[in-house]
Amino acid sequence: MATIAARPFERVLVANRGEIAVRVIRTLRRLGIRSIAVYSDADADAPHVRLADEAVRIGPAPAAQSYLDPERLVAAALETGAQAVHPGYGFLSEHAGFAEACRDAGIVFIGPGDEALAVMGDKIRAKRHVAASGVPVVPGVSDPDLDDEALLAAGEQVGFPLLVKPSAGGGGKGMQIARDAAELAEAIPAARRVARTSFGDDTLLLERLIERPRHIEVQVLADAAGAVIHLGERECSLQRRHQKVVEEAPSPLLDEATRERIGRAACDAARSVAYLGAGTVEFLVSDAAPDEFFFIEMNTRLQVEHPVTELVTGVDLVEQQLRIAAGEPLGLAQHDVRLTGHAIEARVYAESPERGFLPSTGEVLAWRAPTGEGVRVDAGIRSGQLITADYDPMLAKVIAHGDDRAQALDRLDAALAGTVVLGIDTNVAFVRRLIAEPAVRAGSLDTNLIDRMPVPSAEPPRPGQLAAAAAAVSAEAARDRRAGLEGGPSTWADAAGWRVGAHRAPTVLLAPRDEPDAIVVVEAAGHDAAATATATTTTIATATAHRAGADDAAGPTVRVAADGTIWVHDASGTAAFVRHDRRDLAEARRASAERGGVAANPELRAPMPGTVTAVFVADGDLVEEGTPVIAIEAMKMEHRITATTAGTVRLAASVGDLVSRDQPVARIEPAEGTPDAASAPTNAPHASHQEQEHPNAV
Repeated sequence: MATIAARPFERVLVANRGEIAVRVIRTLRRLGIRSIAVYSDADADAPHVRLADEAVRIGPAPAAQSYLDPERLVAAALETGAQAVHPGYGFLSEHAGFAEACRDAGIVFIGPGDEALAVMGDKIRAKRHVAASGVPVVPGVSDPDLDDEALLAAGEQVGFPLLVKPSAGGGGKGMQIARDAAELAEAIPAARRVARTSFGDDTLLLERLIERPRHIEVQVLADAAGAVIHLGERECSLQRRHQKVVEEAPSPLLDEATRERIGRAACDAARSVAYLGAGTVEFLVSDAAPDEFFFIEMNTRLQVEHPVTELVTGVDLVEQQLRIAAGEPLGLAQHDVRLTGHAIEARVYAESPERGFLPSTGEVLAWRAPTGEGVRVDAGIRSGQLITADYDPMLAKVIAHGDDRAQALDRLDAALAGTVVLGIDTNVAFVRRLIAEPAVRAGSLDTNLIDRMPVPSAEPPRPGQLAAAAAAVSAEAARDRRAGLEGGPSTWADAAGWRVGAHRAPTVLLAPRDEPDAIVVVEAAGHDAAATATATTTTIATATAHRAGADDAAGPTVRVAADGTIWVHDASGTAAFVRHDRRDLAEARRASAERGGVAANPELRAPMPGTVTAVFVADGDLVEEGTPVIAIEAMKMEHRITATTAGTVRLAASVGDLVSRDQPVARIEPAEGTPDAASAPTNAPHASHQEQEHPNAV
């Protein structure tokens, strides 16, 4: 493909944040275009701000007051003299009003025209549009005038199972599955709430749920002269709750004949709305009949998973967007497109798979991107950055390219093993388990595969990880002793564990952060000590020291958070530990003995930081165990908190409240005959006689 040397623009504003803003800015820099970033108060020192040539503050942290405010973004573009605006994906990338506002201000919107945004930006209208052109669509209900009751009745006529989808927006946000009328009655208002808060539009559509489908999408490019081509397909079937997790190109399902047919259909869909720029047409393909496909929607923007297409075609899609927006013709024809090798992408999310994939927030104590042959990383985070609940939880994308699919999978796994994120929970270990599944390795995929996997559970702590954490505690204790002596003899400062006639290595009581009862006694022999240890949830096991770094030639990476949590990464993965004080353990044991038996904890706490979006009961209501009490939304995910026991509910939060993780939001006063609240369990670990065997803990 011949590349046109001239710059399409001199100054471009990137109306987005995170990894996509960084990725767009890199292409702008390569082309010699001056980049202008925007940022909210939460992103004042974010990587995309540091990378850009200029940056403009556009408001406070909430997206509605910053990244979702067209007026602020247009003002920023005018203030900085930007000739064009690149919207990235998400936020206002498919917002017709924002595109119009840019054009009214004399600024080029790097995206499609008004017709494409209006038609394809509305799932209901898009389905009707393509159906009228003979494109097969999934049966469903797409009437925006139906209220909840009418939508429920219409859904029952279509038949179950059903997929409830917000008409506006994308990315699987707000989608709900209903397998009967009762589930549909709950799914409709829940989907409306998420759609309203995420997209400002609570219009819904219903589609018949196709069991074991494959999600395949086609990348298209179209210029102002009417030329339209496709760059092959991507397989996006590995999803959780309709949110893509792993994507690849090309699909292992399609043969050349089907690839040509589905590509032609995607180009026809783009032509029908006079499309301009880069877009993606999404299809459901039957696993049992790969030659059958159904139109889902068209995303009128760059997709999150675009790097896999770039790696197999060698085409920079952001550059193509810029040149098309500047009025240049496509620099390649359909016969120029060649797919070389295989590429697979994994999304790295700030979430806790072992806690139901709830969002994770906090300070990034350490971030290190992996390297290696065929490895690409698109990221928008840095060490020291604060991850909040204001935005989507995706932190980075790790992509691997290989000569074939097997090599790409192997390279992706190695890259994920070398991805270091400390301070917040991520899905990295889960994704590594996912791509190791036999069905995934064989290419036998469908959108429900993840749901059929066992519930994620935490990996047991590795000896090297325990030892690295103990060494960090030991080193910190030694520093504290030295500081206390104010320059006195170092022998006394290093004398932990000293006894007459013998020296015993000091020990540290550690437990996995999420299993505080699973205490391990680890001998702390120094900065590079390591240990072999065995732990159970009821006893304290003894640890034996050995050299650290046995699991990781480069040595473990260790960071201690402000709350005392010790984070460790080595070749076996990432772990977080809490340190226990021996005296506190003894006091907790005595207090627990005085309380007697235990029962379900009547206090309901927020499992994640977020906003209360719904309260399902009134203060003083009688509830049964399992009754929904409160819904909390964070990072575009809604989580329901249910009663843990029968009794009277006492609310401690209301709709609109901002709550932090583990903040009490309600309490259930047990009904008569149930254990008293005073007998509720605590997180205090159980002590044992082994405490006395290691009296010299640091």
